[in-house]
Amino acid sequence: MISSVRGTVLSASGASVVVEVGGVGLRVGVTPQVALTVHPGDTARLFTTLIVREDDLSLFGFLELEELEVFDLLRGVTGVGPKSAQGVLATLTPNQIAQAVLDEDDAAFRRVSGIGPKTAKLIVLSLAGKLDVAPSASSVTAASTTASDVLVALVGLGWAEREAQAAIDAVVTETGQDSGLAVPQLLRAALGRLGPQKSPASRA
Repeated sequence: MISSVRGTVLSASGASVVVEVGGVGLRVGVTPQVALTVHPGDTARLFTTLIVREDDLSLFGFLELEELEVFDLLRGVTGVGPKSAQGVLATLTPNQIAQAVLDEDDAAFRRVSGIGPKTAKLIVLSLAGKLDVAPSASSVTAASTTASDVLVALVGLGWAEREAQAAIDAVVTETGQDSGLAVPQLLRAALGRLGPQKSPASRA
């Protein structure tokens, strides 16, 4: 099994790149995005998998290991071959695939050339529970902003920053929510953990 290749890019087209490794040029099937990313003369590293058939040996490569892992999962779905799996990854990112599976959104896969309605539904069913959805940058930012606003409010009410932050962290851990809580909700919950409100003067 060829798990990865690293070498000089000799050529790059819409569906493949040729990488020279130890004096041997290896043709690697890639998505159009990868072909546009690497250029002749560049040194490239691709995570790869070798597909062996009776009359063919095909090498497929990806810039990220996560893409290769999703590619292998897609190939395990009945009716999805290497070209179709590559087509899915050319259309959707691994996180978009995971989100579509989580939402049972087979329409996302029907948009991929060569994927019909039955296969799209089968992808959703087959990959259920096998992919993790990474939190979006917007949700992380929202969570950070909400907690920061509440921290400022608590400190303004006279609580020590360390106590206030501990209360906020405890609420988030207990409820299992972060960006899902609005500032007033998180503030009330944090105050509930801190106890009776005290003024800055009374805490001096």
